Amino acid sequence: MSLNGSDTLRPGEAVPARRGRASLLRLLRRTVPVFAVVLGVVTSGVAAVPASAADNPYQRGPNPTSASVAASRGTFATAEIGVPRGNGFGGGRIYYPTDTRQGTFGAIAIVPGYTATWAAEGAWMGPWLASFGFVVIGIDTNGRNDFDTARGTQLLAALDYLTQRSPVRDRVDAKRLAVMGHSMGGGGALVAAQQRPSLKASVGLAPFKPSGAPSNDRVPTMVIAGQHDGTVTPSSVDGLYRAIPATTEKAYLVFAGAGHGFPTRPNQLQMRVVIPWLKSFVDHDTRYHQFLCPLKDPNGITAYRNTCPLVVPGTRG
Repeated sequence: MSLNGSDTLRPGEAVPARRGRASLLRLLRRTVPVFAVVLGVVTSGVAAVPASAADNPYQRGPNPTSASVAASRGTFATAEIGVPRGNGFGGGRIYYPTDTRQGTFGAIAIVPGYTATWAAEGAWMGPWLASFGFVVIGIDTNGRNDFDTARGTQLLAALDYLTQRSPVRDRVDAKRLAVMGHSMGGGGALVAAQQRPSLKASVGLAPFKPSGAPSNDRVPTMVIAGQHDGTVTPSSVDGLYRAIPATTEKAYLVFAGAGHGFPTRPNQLQMRVVIPWLKSFVDHDTRYHQFLCPLKDPNGITAYRNTCPLVVPGTRG
């Protein structure tokens, strides 16, 4: 399997109706540069101009590099506050950039796996992601045995609290929200995406989804498996990926040598793919496409499939 395999069209193949406008945009993105070269419009002396903050009001932070996306700290100073139980979920913590000069930030709600707590499993992700320019709410569940549907509902409740009632609501762009979770929480993230298609991104880390396939998922979704995970096997995660409609942006990765607990401790490999995914869809930041389309650094990754090039829903691509 090619690490940079994607859902592509063969020469002369018509665009199937089920793939829709997004697939047509991908096809045009691939073919237009070829015609430009043939016509002499593009020359070797013309350099690509990177997207600027003037082009994208959601862009946050300096131009990314391979080193910066793999770093355990971004450029934003951060702070955190606790969240009590109630409000539809079991409490948790909020992590946010302290900078107030760049406007509001996109936000991510994250939930841990079955029987786990945020403090024991996911707290390392909060300050890491916040330092890259996101507001993060990491939650505990109402019951530690809650299944994926309950966890999905609680992720959405956490986002509603964050944007409507939290002390940092004025720092959050309520139109740019995402969800992420591990194991049963990863299944919960996929449930949340199905329940609220206005979300900008979803990430399932070794996602377990007993409630059924995400066949109506319209939210750009990344799913990640561990090569040696015997609890949620790569084949089961691959099944979730395949069930997501072809018209939805999606990515599937397998981490080499990883077991089921890979998201429960600081994980540079995880963040160097998750941050570009979130930046691409929550911040509409095309500067991060280079890390995913094609996969820029395949070290530690044994399989990768995607719907490259990335087309952000609601934009002109």
